[in-house]
Amino acid sequence: MTTHDLDPVERLLAERACERLVLELVRRLDLGDPSTVCDLFTPDGVWEWPYDGRRIEGREALRAYFGSRPVDRLSRRMCTNILVTIDSPDTAEATTYFATYRVDGYTEDALVPPRLPANIGHYEDTFRKIDGTWLMATRVLVLPFGGPTERLDTPSRS
Repeated sequence: MTTHDLDPVERLLAERACERLVLELVRRLDLGDPSTVCDLFTPDGVWEWPYDGRRIEGREALRAYFGSRPVDRLSRRMCTNILVTIDSPDTAEATTYFATYRVDGYTEDALVPPRLPANIGHYEDTFRKIDGTWLMATRVLVLPFGGPTERLDTPSRS
């Protein structure tokens, strides 16, 4: 079966499932429990940053990596232009543009003044359907604009 043989509704459902994975991953990183990002990946899933040579492979390694984020990190990712291409009934790929706003040293309920994004780039993702469920197989971060995470000044105590 080729992608041309897919029913248009099946194609649309597959595209939406993959798009939702992209959005759920960002929600978990920014608003949920980052260590659960691993559950959105295949058991052998990979997250890769070619720029600095980082490569995290497998669910347990992904859980440990994202679970070790600083507890005082505040981040928000703006994702757009999510283009999913269905390659076969069980495989797909996507490109997603993003901008990440991020600071460390965040204090609960504090308002952080606006600033420029820490990173701007795009993700190159692949997906596999396993036992009827779409999962992310690989995520490669392409980062043409990036910088260090800013550390907020700690308020002085009187």
